[in-house]
Amino acid sequence: MNIEQIYTGCLAQGAYYIESEGQVAIIDPLREVKPYLERAERDNAKIKYIFETHFHADFVSGHLTLAKETGATIVYGPNANPLYEVLVAEDDQEFSLGKLTIKVLHTPGHTMESTTYLLRDANGKDHAIFSGDTLFLGDVGRPDLAQKAATVTQEELAGILYDSLRTKIMPLADDVIVYPAHGAGSACGKNMMKETVDTLGNQKKMNYALRADMTKEEFVKEVTDGLLPPPQYFPLNVKMNKEGYEHIDEVIERGIKGFSPDTFETVANETGGVVLDVRHQDNFAKGHIPRSIFIGLKGSFAPWVGALIADVKQPILLITDEGKEEEAITRLSRVGFDGVLGYLEGGLEAWEMAGKDTDSVTSISAVAFKEKLKGDVPVFDVRKETEYSAAHVESAQVTPLDFLNDHLAQFPGKETFYVHCAGGYRSMIAASILKSRGIHNLVDVAGGFAAIKEAGIPVTDFVCPSTLKL
Repeated sequence: MNIEQIYTGCLAQGAYYIESEGQVAIIDPLREVKPYLERAERDNAKIKYIFETHFHADFVSGHLTLAKETGATIVYGPNANPLYEVLVAEDDQEFSLGKLTIKVLHTPGHTMESTTYLLRDANGKDHAIFSGDTLFLGDVGRPDLAQKAATVTQEELAGILYDSLRTKIMPLADDVIVYPAHGAGSACGKNMMKETVDTLGNQKKMNYALRADMTKEEFVKEVTDGLLPPPQYFPLNVKMNKEGYEHIDEVIERGIKGFSPDTFETVANETGGVVLDVRHQDNFAKGHIPRSIFIGLKGSFAPWVGALIADVKQPILLITDEGKEEEAITRLSRVGFDGVLGYLEGGLEAWEMAGKDTDSVTSISAVAFKEKLKGDVPVFDVRKETEYSAAHVESAQVTPLDFLNDHLAQFPGKETFYVHCAGGYRSMIAASILKSRGIHNLVDVAGGFAAIKEAGIPVTDFVCPSTLKL
């Protein structure tokens, strides 16, 4: 028996490769399927099944492409209704994989088709569960994403999730291994642990949602409390996963088109395309195309694109470091952004050589920022409210990047203000968005809150939780 977790950090997503006797099952694959094909080839094995735990909202699954490439059967749990051929399994249905058995445990609540797959070894012993978004490490799946499709409230879905956990998962033995679909950083839950694998017994001790003495009413209250609106791209990804999508090779072939500066500018103007700069934030600060948006590849790139660019069909033109064009297109396609029209050939250097205008972001060190704070200056913290509540600069206002557009009226029209995040990545995204909206009187604090604390700037360590929307 061979189980491999294929974890993608920028999406906080875990796909799984299971092999026995030359037969392979893939659970929740990413859209680019080459790694699974290559892995099976190394094992001289054939991919037999592709198991989907539910219709994913935060990424586009590779199930359709993988099935086309291998002939493998796509399996969903009960209540699934995609617009393509799949095997919709019954609750408790079993599938053989070499010497192993995979059993369907229908666990609705996150979505109505949500399913956990129980893996049994060659001796029939329960070995592991692949819990999708039903059970995370330290948390459970949010119950608000499927309420429109299921025509039930989030409270009703939470109650259904409570029953699923207590009738299907908690009765399993403590030594059963838990392999979730996501880890810390995913927007599919609220309080996930940084670990990506654990035992069910430890989760029964550590996970608030699995308390043995917890009533359904308590569960519903705790699971639904403080849910922030989901990213705008979530329902669009669900639609693609249910209805189908282009082969990723076609998306890459269309997008891997280099434009001269003049052509790049013309295409951007004619299509209304977003100019997306994916270089490092320091390079963006030094120089960039006016009104371009920064979201760097060296960060949680795809989720931030999904959170900040409303429509997956939005045309996009890329500014990348040389050789990073295909990576950017691939990572955009993971969250359904298939509209890359091309990239600036030669990068910003070619743009400058063509005599075209550039812009920059003023950035200062935390030490210099400390001197500025001796006066009464406006400070804006673009971290999450939970981060802000833990500790923040005493005079700072919280304007989370996820909802920056809701806070535009708070930024001064003429007075210079300062913006920071935790380490410098999110604040540069915020700076680019603000500048694209004509707000240029900003200064970025390089290194973010980590550098601020190191510089000895006074911070407030606690805000009463009752004042926060956690």
